[in-house]
Amino acid sequence: CAFSSVPRSSSEGFGVAERIVLLTFVSAVILMAILGNLLVMVAVCRDRQLRKIKTNYFIVSLAFADLLVSVLVMPFGAIELVQDNWIYGEMFCLVRTSLDVLLTTASILHLCCISLDRYYAICCQPLVYRNKMTPLRIAVMLGGCWVIPTFISFLPIMQGWNSIGIIDLIQQRQFNKASNSTYCIFMVNKPYAITCSVVAFYMPFLLMVLAYYRIYVTAREHARQIRVLQRAGAPAEGRQHHPDQHSTHRMKTETKAAKTLCIIMGCFCLCWAPFFITNIVDPFINYSVPGKLWTAFLWLGYINSGLNPFLYAFLNKSFRRAFLIILCCGDERYRRPSILGQTVPCSTTTINGSTHVLR
Repeated sequence: CAFSSVPRSSSEGFGVAERIVLLTFVSAVILMAILGNLLVMVAVCRDRQLRKIKTNYFIVSLAFADLLVSVLVMPFGAIELVQDNWIYGEMFCLVRTSLDVLLTTASILHLCCISLDRYYAICCQPLVYRNKMTPLRIAVMLGGCWVIPTFISFLPIMQGWNSIGIIDLIQQRQFNKASNSTYCIFMVNKPYAITCSVVAFYMPFLLMVLAYYRIYVTAREHARQIRVLQRAGAPAEGRQHHPDQHSTHRMKTETKAAKTLCIIMGCFCLCWAPFFITNIVDPFINYSVPGKLWTAFLWLGYINSGLNPFLYAFLNKSFRRAFLIILCCGDERYRRPSILGQTVPCSTTTINGSTHVLR
């Protein structure tokens, strides 16, 4: 995957005004990603109720991956983009490129795990969800999100597997004699482009589509059941024949949660699909994709790291309350109301930005 650098000068021809606009834009993206992901991590660390919800383990690990992208990857890409020059040496170029592939792939795999977690929580019975999402299985899934990307990042990049057959072309584009500039070039051959793109995007994307499709179908069915039960639960004499309140509440929250699926999948596809389509096509058209187009698609993918906190946490009422407490220095107005006096024969899990009651 050509995550880190484009295979030609991406900022060549930019004037002073364009560079200022570029710097402002990328700085805003980096700042949004850092603050948003930090807020998610702090909220879970400080809020005991958030720590009890299994889905939030994936959200915190996702926030950590996106935070590392915004701290270790984006700034160097922004500097090279604005200066049109790489000044940190060849070895650090390889390290930075490997980190880029590792962290962005880890971020995408976390999104896939979140979709699977929500599939089991919404489409399966509560007992099945508890049996599937055990602490051990969650730990294995989180470990896979971090270990699998190493096999397509540090291992092949440090060994030079991605450059087999195109070394001469890479060397030609690493140095611009006209401007006396050096670039952190990362180009990939056809086998590596296909393998990396399949592992980092196409397989997770397929799993996410299947999981969210099943969630959407389940939510529509629950919405139909709600309408039937509501009509059957309103007799003329006014007696209370309403269905089980907890089941009805669960159906309503699942239906509301499913409405965010279009936003989640839409943002994910909008951010990453252009890059990974280009990543596979470029080696087959003799690496003729313009540098500025590569840069636009790359930073579109980076934006996803800044959007994830909004999509997976800010839409959640419990997270929003925790954020307000943090930002307002513990203002008591945003504290959770006491529920010690309530007896609720159910457990809860947070899915797709809403709390689900599991009987």
